[in-house]
Amino acid sequence: MPRVLVDLLSYTGTKGGMETYARELYRELGATPSDYEYVGFASSELMTRDTSWFPGKIINSRISGENRFTWAFGEMFSVARAAKRIRADLIHSPALLGPIRSAMPTVITMHDVLYFSHPELMSTGFYTKPVRWMERKAADNATRIMTDSESSAVDIVKYLKFDPTRLDVVPLAGTVQVGERTARVAPAAGAGGLILATGNRRPHKNWEGLVRALALVPEKIRPRLVVTGSHGEDPLAPVVSELGLERWVDLKSWVSSEELAELYDSASALAMPSFCDGFSLPALDAMMAGVPVMISNIPVYREVTGDAGLYFEPTELSSIAAAIERAVTDPALMSTLVEKGYQQAAGFSWGRVATRTLECFDASLGRIELPGYLQR
Repeated sequence: MPRVLVDLLSYTGTKGGMETYARELYRELGATPSDYEYVGFASSELMTRDTSWFPGKIINSRISGENRFTWAFGEMFSVARAAKRIRADLIHSPALLGPIRSAMPTVITMHDVLYFSHPELMSTGFYTKPVRWMERKAADNATRIMTDSESSAVDIVKYLKFDPTRLDVVPLAGTVQVGERTARVAPAAGAGGLILATGNRRPHKNWEGLVRALALVPEKIRPRLVVTGSHGEDPLAPVVSELGLERWVDLKSWVSSEELAELYDSASALAMPSFCDGFSLPALDAMMAGVPVMISNIPVYREVTGDAGLYFEPTELSSIAAAIERAVTDPALMSTLVEKGYQQAAGFSWGRVATRTLECFDASLGRIELPGYLQR
């Protein structure tokens, strides 16, 4: 029975999409027949949270995933040492980084390489060079890399010079159950609807552009905008104040699944105005929930949303504003996008993610031959 050490040092409960990936993947792997045994190497923060989703033993690393320095050291050295101690046959690092040297094969899920492709949009410029160095070293040590999209795969080959025959594209899946609802322009207090946006406040997400575009929409049809996912003092608050949009913009921190479900029920559309990304779980979730998606016209989002999106140019405020107007004034279009969204989202499943991940594990251990993404 091959033993897999799962690197969960990055999992603290505050990091959004990458944690959703790890949680949903290993929940599904636990329900998928295989001969693998999983051992989680957890951050000190994860040890205080619910780990019932993990299908195996959890080891307390006593390393904080919130302390950048201890976490970085742990990723580079402690993970490999822990894997050796428990006699693991394989390491899986599901959150971008991994050991720079290991005695056993290592699989890394590298969701994106934005520190290489868009360094000017990273929120912590001081860490750009160190993160690049760690990603290069982790990639050099990796037996195989999994990534979420063709767009990210192209960048991994380009910037990390990684062998494409050892690179696997494994698209993610949503976490919302498909409902029995139809598209509508939902009413909102004193406005023409509600636009929902969800995600952290990192610069590449372009939330400021969304807020500024909202100000261009005539008041008589201007919808309410709800932006969730902030931590601490919200950097969007000064922008809202500058534009006098307090009446229309509601800035929220992380919301519960119940609160998010209520927002889905009220939303005219989900907005994703990012300049760049590695995937888009929020777009998949929205499509599964029957919420139309208005989204940046960038290649990675085309992969996720297909022809089910209302696309705009993220660098042009007028383009974003025009999409907002259509979202709240064109119910026929929104209804069409809902139906297309259901069809598009049906092509993604965690069962498929788990199966493809097990194939990657098998290939890393030499149990099967698996072509890389360019050969499929």
